[in-house]
Amino acid sequence: MSSPKFAKTHNVVAFLEKTVESDGFSKIIDFLKASSVHYALTVNPIIYTSCIEQFWATAKVQTVNRVRQLQALVDKKRVIVTESSIRRDLYLDDAEGTDCLPMATIFEELARMRYEKPSQKLTFYKAFFSPQWKYFIHTITQCLSAKSTAWNEFSCSMASLIICLATNQKFNLSKYIFDVMVKHLDGGVKFLMYPHFLQVFINQQLGDMSTHKNIFC
Repeated sequence: MSSPKFAKTHNVVAFLEKTVESDGFSKIIDFLKASSVHYALTVNPIIYTSCIEQFWATAKVQTVNRVRQLQALVDKKRVIVTESSIRRDLYLDDAEGTDCLPMATIFEELARMRYEKPSQKLTFYKAFFSPQWKYFIHTITQCLSAKSTAWNEFSCSMASLIICLATNQKFNLSKYIFDVMVKHLDGGVKFLMYPHFLQVFINQQLGDMSTHKNIFC
């Protein structure tokens, strides 16, 4: 089995500056800048490939004092990731947020967004929204979701996050990120998940990692 690689369209950094090309999208850019996920969208540490590779090569799930943890070794030092540490390091005030909205609420709120493909399917399609909503959804999914392919589609969890942001409700993004990282360990298709976020977590716990010279670009 080949070693997992970075998926370059996954966990990208949002560019939230206004340019000539942003005409018609300025209000959405302003909204995202003021949102609770602004830091998570834009945090852009130098990613040291070997740090991310070491983490995923050694990561395992442990339960300590009834709290699930991802434990791994980077440079022979322990790195621990929990839901609460993700919340702290990404400045997410979402402890009281919902995990996923009820399906009836999702369909109702997407209809308010003028989603043009009503159905009872649990997968939703970016193409059936207005250009402004497409931009909003694309930014959220590419920066925050666990996906690495098929960017026209998004799940119930991402629909819940998008709706909660748009309606000023709290969504527990920290739990979402932690849960998909745990699930990723057992997944059949491996890639080096959440490199921007994971480098932030490693830097917070181990300090300066600039002795690593292999940088992901």
